Amino acid sequence: MTVSETGATAGAATGAEVLRPHAEDAFAEELKALAAADDRPRPVGWQLSPWAVATYLLGGTLPDGTAITPKYVGPRRIVEVAVTTLATDRALLLLGVPGTAKTWVSEHLAAAVSGDSTLLVQGTAGTPEEAIRYGWNYAQLLTHGPSRDALVPGPVMRAMSEGMTARVEELTRIPADVQDTLITILSEKTLPIPELGQEVQAVRGFNLIATANDRDRGVNDLSSALRRRFNTVVLPLPATPEDEVGIVSRRVDQIGRSLDLPAAPEGLEEIRRVVTVFRELRDGVSADGRTKLKSPSGTLSTAEAISVITGGLALAAHFGDGVLRPGDVAAGILGAVVRDPAADRVIWQEYLETVVREREGWKDFYRACREVSA
Repeated sequence: MTVSETGATAGAATGAEVLRPHAEDAFAEELKALAAADDRPRPVGWQLSPWAVATYLLGGTLPDGTAITPKYVGPRRIVEVAVTTLATDRALLLLGVPGTAKTWVSEHLAAAVSGDSTLLVQGTAGTPEEAIRYGWNYAQLLTHGPSRDALVPGPVMRAMSEGMTARVEELTRIPADVQDTLITILSEKTLPIPELGQEVQAVRGFNLIATANDRDRGVNDLSSALRRRFNTVVLPLPATPEDEVGIVSRRVDQIGRSLDLPAAPEGLEEIRRVVTVFRELRDGVSADGRTKLKSPSGTLSTAEAISVITGGLALAAHFGDGVLRPGDVAAGILGAVVRDPAADRVIWQEYLETVVREREGWKDFYRACREVSA
């Protein structure tokens, strides 16, 4: 029994609720309904057809009336290209600025295709080559020497052996020499084990989804050799304020239910306000197009808007009347906008005085922001 299996058993025995279920667990009923209604051809090793995978991501209503909630709000063609890529022998690279739902889409794609989103390598500056390839049980290694029993397969190696989808998050944060470990895996579909004079060959159904961004600090450019092994799909920021409000509301509601926070619709006005502030500062112009603005150093992504609203709901629940108000989100917005204490604070103050102060219906928000900014 593995550590994760032990933890799962212990959690089930005590009746503990998982704080963040894996996608295949959280949306198990939807996946089951899709599988039952799915009469289209499925690639080898896939749990659903490409059509059903796209429906799972984009949402829809099945013939039996089952509603599939959208997991991604954006151009349908982006999802179709991503799903189609996974049905070929090309790996998929989801590229975009921070907060464009790359990890979210990656997880749900793996859940729908393989029924398992947990074969994950989390990229950091300290990710070693062993995390992508394999490691060793050193007790076995010292006692019996190199052998398959002493070898500890990594997530990618397991995915190759079992015909599953592996995920590599934040690929550009991994050191370049470690990144290139993937080249042979993706081009030859083989993972050599030189210590044993053996290799692991990928079985049908194996593929890999990587996420990356090239606008964050601490990134390592992908080599041209590695980039050629991927089909790159760029995930854009939400196209309209309505799309972004819908995304934030839906995710905050999901997170809030797991934390017993007030329902997000109670704070829809503040959600719209936070989204408006983030979009205006991100775009460098007010919503009416009349005022040019300076953009702060942070990304002000949809993910950060979700964090601000979730934090505000927690304040409202524990220290207020449960209704999200301007004072509950003001501190979170300040923390998201002012990353550089010198330059960003000036930009924020100018925005408050030239846009927020004059906007009808925003007086309470203006006062709350001035109070926390003082």
